[in-house]
Amino acid sequence: MTAPEQPQRPAQYAPAHPAGYPVVYEADVVLRDGATAHLRPITPDDADLLVAFYARVSEQSKYYRFFAPYPELSDRDVARFTQVDYVDRLALIVLVGDDMIGVGRYERTGPHTAEVAFLIEDAHQGRGLGQLLLEHLAQAAREHHIARFIAEVLPDNRKMITVFTEAGYKVAREFEDGVIMVEFDIAPTDTSFGVMQAREQRSEALSIARLLTPASVAVIGASRREGTIGNALLRNLRDGFPGRLYAVNTDTTEDQIDGVPAYPTIRDVRGTVDLAVVAVRAEMVADVIIDCAAKGVRGLVVVSSGFAEVGDEGRKLQRQLVGLARSYGMRVIGPNALGVINTAPGVSLNATLSPLMPSRGRVAFFCQSGALGVSILADMVGRGLGLSTFVSAGNRADVSGNDLMQYWYSDEGTEVVLLYLESLGNPRKFSRVARRLACRKPVIALKSGRATQGVPLGHTVRRSQLPSATVDSLFRQSGLIGVDTPGEMFDVAQLVAHQPLPKGRRVAIVSNSDALTLQALDTVAGCGLEVAGRPRTLNAEATADEFRDALGEVFADDQVDSVVVIFTPPVLSNGAEVAQVLAAAAAGSDKPVLSTFLASRSVPEQLRVPDEHGGAARGSIPSFSSPQYAVGALAKATQYAEWRRRADTRIPDLPDIDTAGAEDFVAEFLQRHPRGADLDDADRQRLLSFYDIGVLPAFPVLSADEAVARAADLGFEVILKATAEQWRMRPDLADIWRHIHDEEDMREAWEEMTQTFGVASDPARAQFVVQKMAPPGVPVVISAIEDVSYGPVVSFGLSGVATDLLGDRSYRMPPLTTVDAAEMVREVRAAPLLYGYRGSDPVDISAIENLVHRVSRLTLELEEVVRLDLRSVLVAAQGATVLDTSIRIAPNEKPRQDAPARRLT
Repeated sequence: MTAPEQPQRPAQYAPAHPAGYPVVYEADVVLRDGATAHLRPITPDDADLLVAFYARVSEQSKYYRFFAPYPELSDRDVARFTQVDYVDRLALIVLVGDDMIGVGRYERTGPHTAEVAFLIEDAHQGRGLGQLLLEHLAQAAREHHIARFIAEVLPDNRKMITVFTEAGYKVAREFEDGVIMVEFDIAPTDTSFGVMQAREQRSEALSIARLLTPASVAVIGASRREGTIGNALLRNLRDGFPGRLYAVNTDTTEDQIDGVPAYPTIRDVRGTVDLAVVAVRAEMVADVIIDCAAKGVRGLVVVSSGFAEVGDEGRKLQRQLVGLARSYGMRVIGPNALGVINTAPGVSLNATLSPLMPSRGRVAFFCQSGALGVSILADMVGRGLGLSTFVSAGNRADVSGNDLMQYWYSDEGTEVVLLYLESLGNPRKFSRVARRLACRKPVIALKSGRATQGVPLGHTVRRSQLPSATVDSLFRQSGLIGVDTPGEMFDVAQLVAHQPLPKGRRVAIVSNSDALTLQALDTVAGCGLEVAGRPRTLNAEATADEFRDALGEVFADDQVDSVVVIFTPPVLSNGAEVAQVLAAAAAGSDKPVLSTFLASRSVPEQLRVPDEHGGAARGSIPSFSSPQYAVGALAKATQYAEWRRRADTRIPDLPDIDTAGAEDFVAEFLQRHPRGADLDDADRQRLLSFYDIGVLPAFPVLSADEAVARAADLGFEVILKATAEQWRMRPDLADIWRHIHDEEDMREAWEEMTQTFGVASDPARAQFVVQKMAPPGVPVVISAIEDVSYGPVVSFGLSGVATDLLGDRSYRMPPLTTVDAAEMVREVRAAPLLYGYRGSDPVDISAIENLVHRVSRLTLELEEVVRLDLRSVLVAAQGATVLDTSIRIAPNEKPRQDAPARRLT
C-alpha cells in the first residue's frame, strides 16, 4: 500500500527508513486530554531516544514491564528493542516534541499469535497511550495474519489490565505463578468498534474544546495600525473576550498595543497562553509554532495566507505547519482561516476578521471560505438567528468539519449544526461521524462544486471518480439535511432551531390570501407533503378572532402534523393581535408551526419567545418571505424527522459467508496477477461463492453446432446471448434470443444474430454464450467500486438504456444497515416497476436487498476488489437470478482513510 501524504516534521521525526519500514503505520493521534502526538514504527536510529525515555520511567513502571528490577538498558537490549522486522516483531513509539513518551510492541509466538507489551512514561500515563498503541498494533498484526494477542501482567498493574479489558475484545484471564495471563482475539467486533469510536469522539471533541474555550489568547502579529489583519483581530477580541489577552509583535518596543499587554515574542508573555491567533507571514509561521510549543500553547488559529492556496512552495509550508503543530501537541484551525467565534457566556470569543458578533443562540456553523464566512455571519445577524459557535477553517489543513461534528455531538449549547462544505477530505469518516451526530441533532449541509467536483485552492483531497449524485446519497444515508443554497440552509435552520420536528407529512394551511394559499398548495404537492383536509382560507380582512377559530381547529385535529400560517396585512393592519393569537394557539403544541407573517424573513418580535440572552428560544415561530420557502423548509425537516424515526444501526447477519476463504483467494489471485486483472468466469463464480452469491452458468460457444450441443446438455429452454461490450444493451440491436426450445430454434437464433451483428464469418467477435432460461422478472444492476476518496461504494438501478442515460442509480457506502439497503431499492425513479406497475407482478424485494447486502459486505471486506458488477440480475416474484458479472481485482494503491485504529487524517 502507498502511504498518504505525510506532514513535514522536524529532523528527529524523520529517521532513515530501514528496509521494510512501513510508512503506512505512521499516524498523528489525539490523546485522551485532547492534545496530539505522533505515532510511528521504531527504527535503529531511535536508540538515543529510547535510552532517554527509559531513564525517565519510574522504577515501578520498569518492574511492571520486566517483572524484576531493571534500572538500565544494556547495549544489547537497545539493539534488540530498536531493530525489528516490522512483520514478526513490531514496535510503535509515541512522540511529543523531542521526546518519546511511550512504546508498544508485539512479537510473534506462533503462526497466528503474538505477545504484546507496553511501557508508558509515568508523566504521560492516563492519557490513553496504551489504548492507542493497542489499536495500532492490532491493526498491523492483522495485516500479517496474527489473530490473537497474549500478554503477561502483574496482578497489581491495574492500569495495564484495564487497557486490555476495556478495549472491546473478549478477554480471557488466567492466574499462574503470580502472573495474570491475558489472551484475546484481535479481530474487530461491533463492541471494539464502538469503544474506539466513543474514545475517538471524546478525544477529538476535547481537542476542539481547547481551541474554542480558551481562558487566555495571544494575537501573534498584532498591530496598532488601522486596516491591518493584526489590528482587526486584536480589536475584535478586545471588545468582548473576558479572559487574558496578549499582543505579540516582534517590532514592538511598548508595553501595550491598543491597551492590550504587548510582548516581542510569545515566550516573553507573563502568564499562560491557551490559544494563539497567528497573523504573520507564511514563512515565519514555523518559528512561531516552535515558540508556541515552548510556551505551552494548546491550540492555533492561523489566519495567515500564503500556503497551499498559492502553489507548491506554499503547500510545503502548510505540511510543515501541520506536522510541527501536531508533533508538539497542538491542533490547528487554518491556515488562511477567517477564524473562530464562541458566544458562550464566560467565553465571548471573536477571534475572526469579522466585526459582526452574532447573538448567543443554539446554531453552530462550519465553513471553509473566509469570504463566505463574512457573508454567512452577516446573514445570520440579519435573520436574528443566534449562534453558539462558528469556525471558518480556511485551507482545512488540520481541523475539519469531522472534528467540529465530534465536538458538537456533546456540546450542550448546540442544538442545530450547519455545514458549508467545499471539499470532503475523508468521506468515510464524514459519513460515520455525521450519521452519529444526526441521530441526536439536525445537521444541515450544503456541498458546493457537486456538479464539477471542483476543489478550492489549498485543499488537498483525493479526487473521486464517482458521479455527483454520490454526495446526495451520502447525505441521505448519514441523515443530513441537504440543501442547495445558503438561503435554503438558513430557512431550514430557522425552523428546526425553534420548532419541534414534524410527526408526519400532513400539513394544514391557515391563510388570509387566496393567491398565497395557491402557492403554498403547489409547493406542498411538489415537495411530497400532503394537505390535511381543506385549507382554512380566510378573507383578506379576517380578524384576530377568525384566525383564533381556524387555528384552534387545526391544532386540535389529530390528522394534522404541521401548520403553515399565512398572514398578509389588510389596509387597517391588526398584525399585533393576530400575532398574539398565533403565539397563544401554538404555545405548548408538539406540532411545528411556521408562517409568512407580514413577509418577514426572521423570527418577528411579536412571535418570539425570548431566551435568557434576549434571543429567540424554542417555541418562537419563524417567518419566511414567501410560502414556497416556508413549505420547502418544512419538507426538509419532515424528511429528516422520518429518517430519525427509522434510523437503523442494525447491520444484518449474513449466513454462509467465508471471509477467510475470500481473502485467501484474493491473495492467491494477486500472486498470479501482481498488477491486477479482470477475473474470468470461473474465478468470478468462485469469489462470489464465498459470499453465497450464485451465478447462473453461461457457456461460451463459437459455432452453431457448439451452441446446439451445449443447449442439448442443458435440456434446452435456453438463451443465446452476445456478451461483447460493444453490443451489450445497444438500443438498436437485440443482444439476447430467448425461449430456445430445440435444435431448430437454436440454429435460427444463431443465423439471425450472427447476421444482425455482422459476425457470421467471425462469431468470436460477439462472444456468444448459451445459458439456461431464468424465471421471468425485472432486470436490475448491482455494482460496487473502490473509490480512491470514498472507499467502497455500492450502487443499484434497473437495467436498460433509459435508466443508464438518466443516471437513475442509488448509492451507499458500506457497511449498510437494513434501512440503507431498503432505501437504495426504493429511491430510484424506476422503482415502481418492481412493485407491480400497470398490472405486472411485484418482484421479490427481499431478494434484491439480500444481494445488495452481500455485495456490500464483499466490497467492504476485500479492498482489492476495485470493481464488481452484477450487471444482469433478473428478479422474479420469488428469488433473483444473477446472469452476468464482471469483477476486477488489483493491489491497493492507497489505503482507505477510515481504518479502525484512530488517527488524524
